[in-house]
Amino acid sequence: MDKPLEPTGEQAPRARRSLPLAILGICLLAAAAIILIVGRAGTPTDASPEAGFARDMGTHHAQAVEMAFIVRDATDDERVRQLAYDIIVTQTAQRGIFMGWLQQWGLNQATERPRMAWMAGHGHTASGAAVTAGAAMPGMATSAELDKLRQAEGKDAEILFLQLMIRHHEGGVQMADALQRLSEREEVVTMARHISAGQAGEIKLMTEMLAARGGRPYPSILK
Repeated sequence: MDKPLEPTGEQAPRARRSLPLAILGICLLAAAAIILIVGRAGTPTDASPEAGFARDMGTHHAQAVEMAFIVRDATDDERVRQLAYDIIVTQTAQRGIFMGWLQQWGLNQATERPRMAWMAGHGHTASGAAVTAGAAMPGMATSAELDKLRQAEGKDAEILFLQLMIRHHEGGVQMADALQRLSEREEVVTMARHISAGQAGEIKLMTEMLAARGGRPYPSILK
């Protein structure tokens, strides 16, 4: 049987050069596999900022939708009713996305972790104190304020709704901005950026609508 040909002359250096290239190729394939595995393992955990944001912002949105339904039925003003409709549609859709993320990440919608734990130390209350785990979500209306809104009608309902929703949106901006500082997950950061910009725009609109009705916003909670 003929022996395999040994590289000779110029073939020998080429053969020696091909070995490092082959090793490099194997290393690149291995690195790609590791990145894929780590990417899958990098799904947000129950204690992650992403999961906390999805849950807490979902709760935050739910109250905004509740207030929007209340004022929609309490006034005949078309601009206020249109604003309420926009909030209902937009924030209901976003809340559905939050719940979908949790399902995709294999996490429950509810958790035993205290609310705002993900934002603790990365945001501030109206008094300027740092947000702590278990703190009330910024901008949320109290039960007494919701009861007052339910009892109001016409212009009184419009003014109170705008005051409550401006403060509520300011809290949403706080939460969205905090998430952008804490996360690098593209879809969550993009949503937070969208919420921050959208609610800032609505704050400006609602402030103008409030002034037109002779009302003034509550002291801002944004720092």
